Amino acid sequence: MQASSRILRAAVKRTRPLGARQNHSRPQDPSSSTSTTHFGFRTVPEESKESLVRGVFDSVASSYDVMNDAMSLGVHRLWKDNFISLLRPGSKGPIRVIDVAGGTGDIALRVLDFAREKYADRETSVDVVDINGEMLKEGHRRFKKTMYHDTPQVAFQEANAQAMPEDRFPSNTYDLYTIAFGIRNVTSIKDALKEAHRVLKPGGTFACLEFNKVTNPVLGQIYDQYSFSVIPLLGTILAGDRESYQYLVESIRRFPSQPEFARLISEAGFATGGNFEGDGGAWRDLWGGIACIHMGVKV
Repeated sequence: MQASSRILRAAVKRTRPLGARQNHSRPQDPSSSTSTTHFGFRTVPEESKESLVRGVFDSVASSYDVMNDAMSLGVHRLWKDNFISLLRPGSKGPIRVIDVAGGTGDIALRVLDFAREKYADRETSVDVVDINGEMLKEGHRRFKKTMYHDTPQVAFQEANAQAMPEDRFPSNTYDLYTIAFGIRNVTSIKDALKEAHRVLKPGGTFACLEFNKVTNPVLGQIYDQYSFSVIPLLGTILAGDRESYQYLVESIRRFPSQPEFARLISEAGFATGGNFEGDGGAWRDLWGGIACIHMGVKV
């Protein structure tokens, strides 16, 4: 893990001269917002973020559950169960699911178990997609311990959420698209949402579980203190990797608010609203907004 941190620091340093050369060789369009992006609280060349995020998840792949336990005080497991219960896979018969940024397979396993246990459904299938090969290796290793290993019900594929190859992920294919604690790490949320819309069938559901904005000021202050003081320290103690955990905390703060993200989902072509009670009717806050479930239907 210490070696991964050194690689991450080196990658950040390498992005600076690269960005400088590109700015020198071609004029910047003042109206363009795609030349740079954020990596936590840092501004980096847009084309560099993918490799930087990959470095983070290469580092945390083997301790993914520990990471999420640290980020959520262990409650992420309940949130994920809530997420799947809300979606009720198998309730209307077998479906095709694509779980993006789901390399370790914890959402896919919950989908398949829910469909089987609640509805005796052994035909629902999940394509687990992740840009990070180390995360996919971890997921494949975990699935070897399950009844779904080496069956048509699960497949692991490496691909970018922003541009999934048409030949492997045809348009209008899936009934359900899930992404849990992953969309904040993509370079372009808009492009990822556009791809989600493309691969879903008309009437298909987009469902996202993500850390979000805390709505209660007192809880928000406590959570901020915990996030910036305790989580990086836990990263050091548990994984020998403070910097990756620091990035993950910062990435949450850079993620759009609930209304802003709901607007992006709507602009991608999804119908939102009517699913949940509360502001906007398009999302459900969990634990005062520490996490949030967003949904949309392809129209």
